[in-house]
Order: sequence, then structure tokens, then C-alpha cells
Amino acid sequence: MSFAPIYQRALQRKGRLEDLLPHVASREALLAQGDDRYLSKMCRVINNAGFNWTVISHKWPQFEEAFHGFNPNILAMLSPDQWDAYMNDKRVVRHSQKIKAVYDNTVFVLDEARQHGSFGAFLADWPADDIVGLLAYLKKHGARLGGNSGQWFLRSAGKDSFVLTGDVVRGLQESGLDIPDNPSSKRDLNKIQQQFTSWQQETELPYCHLSRILACATGSNRL
Repeated sequence: MSFAPIYQRALQRKGRLEDLLPHVASREALLAQGDDRYLSKMCRVINNAGFNWTVISHKWPQFEEAFHGFNPNILAMLSPDQWDAYMNDKRVVRHSQKIKAVYDNTVFVLDEARQHGSFGAFLADWPADDIVGLLAYLKKHGARLGGNSGQWFLRSAGKDSFVLTGDVVRGLQESGLDIPDNPSSKRDLNKIQQQFTSWQQETELPYCHLSRILACATGSNRL
């Protein structure tokens, strides 16, 4: 299915679309973003999962303070006792698995930075037509970055990618793609990647804009 009728339907439903489209970071912007900011964004999407986003947003300056500005070099030097102390630190969400994810993702960020020069370089060099592969890599090598958390992390970092909300999945189904309501298999995700790549080649729009427009054409205002 061509993307043209999807775009027209979104335009009819929402009017001006430009103001609704997410930001896409340039390669230079991804490279300029510090490893601490990527680690911070990972922690934020992980803590948003299962919690009220507004609560986490209001509390975020305290997170930044407690986790030393998410400087991975500092966090990597903390002792086991210091990590255990976060379970009694009211500045953060005292959830053992979420706190452990900060430690594990500190290791992940540092590992990728050593291999690529920075975590931003790792993201910038990953091809945009293999977002499914990048999401699988985040799930395997990062902590609690599978599913929607990995997708929202990429979106918050500015990496061009799609987010598979309910509206986006329904839009894909309505376009003729044979996928379930909660696609998770490699086969289904590859179908999704191929469809978005086809639309990208047709329109020359970023993947995140295609995702957003598809959501606007289908349902709510979520990405």
C-alpha cells in the first residue's frame, strides 16, 4: 500500500502535521551527545515503565543528583555497598531491578564507547533501515531495554526509528500487513521493518515521521 492515502487521512484528521512530528537528531547531534545523557535516557524510560510519567519527570532532577549526573565513569567506580544504598535513597525509585539496570547499562554504555569511541557513535553508525536489528541488540546487551522501552529510548535519544504503539500496529494491519496485535517475533518485526523501509523509499521521510503520521491516521495522538 502506498503511503500517500495514509498521509492524506492523517492530514484530514489532524490538520497541520508538521507540529506533531518528533525531532530527528543529525549524525553530528548524536555524536555530540555525551554518554551520560544516553545513560540518563535509558534510566528514564526504564523508570517510566509501570510508573506515572509525570511523577518521574518531577523527580528527575533528584535522579540526576543521586546517580552523579549519570556519568558512567563515576558510576562504574561505586562499590557494591554504594549500589545497595540506593534501595534506601528517597531521591530515586527504590526498585531493585531498576537500580540494577542502571549498573548494567553503565557497563553497556562503557563497553560500546570503548568499541566505537562513544555511545553516540555506536547509535549514529547503526543503519536506519535496520531498526529491528538495533532493538534486538539493545535487548540483548542492555538491561530492561527490550520491547517498548528500547523503542522509547531511541526516540528520546533522537535516533530515527519507529515506535510500535497500538495505533501504529493497527495502521500497519490496515495497510495490509499480516501481523498480530502485539508483534514480537523476528518474522513479524522484519515484516514491519520492510514496510517502513518501503514507505521511507517512497516518501523520503524519516522513520519516526512515518510512524507518527501512521498513528495520526489511525487513532490517538500518541507516537
